[in-house]
Amino acid sequence: MGSAFAIELVLAIAVLAALGAGERGTDVALQATARFSFVLFWLAYTGGALASLASRPLIWLKRSARNFGLAFASALQVHLGLVAWLCWIGAAPSRATFLFFGTAAIFVYLLALFSIQRLQACLNPTLWRLIRAVGMNFIALAFLRDFLSAPRHMTFGYLVGYLPFVILAVAGPLLRGLAFLLNGRPLVQLRTALSFGVGQN
Repeated sequence: MGSAFAIELVLAIAVLAALGAGERGTDVALQATARFSFVLFWLAYTGGALASLASRPLIWLKRSARNFGLAFASALQVHLGLVAWLCWIGAAPSRATFLFFGTAAIFVYLLALFSIQRLQACLNPTLWRLIRAVGMNFIALAFLRDFLSAPRHMTFGYLVGYLPFVILAVAGPLLRGLAFLLNGRPLVQLRTALSFGVGQN
């Protein structure tokens, strides 16, 4: 968590030092910190799915998912600090943007809080799984919306800078869905039905 926060902070300071602390520099710093934060979130979001699909080679991702999630929550503080600075200099985002991405931020710290075992034990296991599923997917949706909000006149540099993150943002839910199908009841029932049919023949 400390390393993630430090890297995010250094990244933000470097951008602001190079481009200034005005609106443009802050916007670029927000973009840079969002991308780094997204990598941490993506590893937490898809770790279990990748481990299920690749089995042993990636089992460490599943075991480290909570650590990646907490690192993401820690790094996000710098990003939110830049948002606060943007408001301070008079370039605040729209109310709709605050509402949508603010909800995602609330989910981030709600999930981080209840990742503590003692607090998690206070929740019904089904309720916790529901909160985690809704929260993680909403955060993933927030990143996808951010990466897909391309300007009208897209430059080659913008495409190079954002396309890999768009691909990952789209791939995340697909990987989780595929892992669910391969390990969930629908496929188990299908396999059972097929094996029963083969046995009958």
